[in-house]
Amino acid sequence: MISADRLWTIRDVAQYLGVPVQTLYQWRSRGYGPKGVRIGRHVRYRSDDVRSWVADQVKASA
Repeated sequence: MISADRLWTIRDVAQYLGVPVQTLYQWRSRGYGPKGVRIGRHVRYRSDDVRSWVADQVKASA
């Protein structure tokens, strides 16, 4: 069973946000987008960080 605290892959985040994976890589290189953490050679995201980032974007555009 996968834990609810499972870290998201970059593909998980891209699917959640509805953007291409490459967009997330570009955002990350520019210091934009949800906070991710490098684990070895992989980038992972906490679901709470992604959702919080989306909430901040909604507030900023209001």
